[in-house]
Order: sequence, then structure tokens, then C-alpha cells
Amino acid sequence: MEKEKIVVLSGAGISAESGIKTFRDADGLWEGHDIMEVASPIGFDKNPALVLDFYNQRRRQLKEVAPNEGHKALVTLEEKYDVIIVTQNVDNLHERAGSSKIMHLHGELTKMRGVQYPYKIYDCPGDIVVGDVCERGSQLRPHIVWFGEDVPMIETAVTECEQAAILLIIGTSMQVYPAASLINFVPQNIPIYFIDPNPAVNQSLYQNLTVIAEKASTGVSKVVEELMNS
Repeated sequence: MEKEKIVVLSGAGISAESGIKTFRDADGLWEGHDIMEVASPIGFDKNPALVLDFYNQRRRQLKEVAPNEGHKALVTLEEKYDVIIVTQNVDNLHERAGSSKIMHLHGELTKMRGVQYPYKIYDCPGDIVVGDVCERGSQLRPHIVWFGEDVPMIETAVTECEQAAILLIIGTSMQVYPAASLINFVPQNIPIYFIDPNPAVNQSLYQNLTVIAEKASTGVSKVVEELMNS
């Protein structure tokens, strides 16, 4: 029998519990930097060394943190369901927890690409510095979707949402577009679970919406237990 599809939309809140800082926590500053300095093409053009160093530090930090109970609980769902995780996060904590189908809307910290050749993606094991180039001679940059850039995976994410039997939203403000629009593409009347300590959603707009105002590490485990027993 074909497994029911669960689409998981995950955001910064699930990674924050592992110790990864989010820029929203600091009023538009990310680790002391204005967000447009370190997460926009204009910022990169202006000061590539600063931007590369910023992401080098994020990459180093990623090696010091581990998946939390929220990440791990999602893996259990794969025993019973077809689970696709559509994440706004650029870390690899879902992968390290053991989830098998993950779509990164905003890119991945552990990958890089040439500025002029965005479609050839390379693994990025360590630091990138000014002067590091791809095989075609183009300066390397983090494989991250910056503000003002297209989100190439969004159409694929929409297709997944259209096929969902259950939707889980975890640790996201649902304020960053186009990711925030994905809730509008799931079939009407399917169960939607929204897990966030400060859920910003209008409950009257969605049928079958269950809000769990908790952090991911406890809230996800509760929902997973319910779904595994249903």
C-alpha cells in the first residue's frame, strides 16, 4: 500500500534549539552584521571577503552543533509515511538526524558554486576565500539564496505541497516569502500542525489546523507520537 505523504515545512526555530543563531532573533542583525551586508548580492559585490568569512564562520559553527529531538523525531515518521522535508534552513541537521528526503529552499552551507555558473554545485568542506575559483575560473561563493535572488526550488516545493496528505509546519514565522505561501497549496481539509512557541497564523483561515505553541524539541515529538498511533 502506498504511504501517505507528509510535507514538513521547517524554519529557523528547529535549528535554533541546536544552537544555530538566527538573524530574526537580533532585529535584522545577524551575528552583529546588517543582514544586507552578508546575505545579498550587493553585499557580496561590495565586500566579498567579509561575506565569505561570515559563511566560513557559520560552516565552522555547524560542525560544533548536533541535531536535536525535533530533528530526530521526524525520522521516525518515515517508518509509516512518505516524508518530504522542505526547509528554509541552510544547515545539514535534518540530514545528520537521518531524514532521507530533504529540499533546501534557501541553499546549503556545505555547498558552493561559481558566481558566473550558478548551476554547477560543489561540496564545500572548508573555508572559501577571495581567489578561490571553480573549474571555469569563476569566483566561488556559498550556495545560499540571498535576499533579492530567485528561489529555484519553490516550484518543486509547491508540487510536493499539492500532493500532501498531512502538513507539518515547524519553527517558522511564516513571514518570509515565497516559502510562507506554501501553506496555500496543500489540499483543502488535510490536517495541518503548526509547531512554534509564537505561532503567527490566523487559525480561522485554515480548517483542521492544530496549533502547538511549543518549541520543536517537545512539540514535534508529540505530533509524531499522535501520527504514528493514528
